[in-house]
Amino acid sequence: MSGMHGDHDLGHTVAGWTGTCLALVGFTLSGAAMITAWTSGFWLGLGVVALAALVTWVLHLSGWGKPSGPRPPAEQHWRTRDRAAGQGHPDCVGCRAAGRGRRRRSDQLVPRKRPVTEAA
Repeated sequence: MSGMHGDHDLGHTVAGWTGTCLALVGFTLSGAAMITAWTSGFWLGLGVVALAALVTWVLHLSGWGKPSGPRPPAEQHWRTRDRAAGQGHPDCVGCRAAGRGRRRRSDQLVPRKRPVTEAA
């Protein structure tokens, strides 16, 4: 479907929608708590926002997010699972934080030199 903006991959994914909805609930709760002077509700709302970030990250790592850049048109449906998430995306901060993503190839590894110890 192309609209006014042409055929762009806007990144609609399960991870994106879930994180956005949770963050919206958290910010709404926090804002309502500020209006009513409910201190613990304010912190509860911020906790929901932090939970939204964590849930989005976990969903991205499990393949319900998307890599950086546009996807092929056949993979742009929001419920399409990303099969490359297991290896990590090359320039993804979230994947690198999980220990995935940009890795050194074996021919780029530099062997460590062992210290020379003298026997007495």
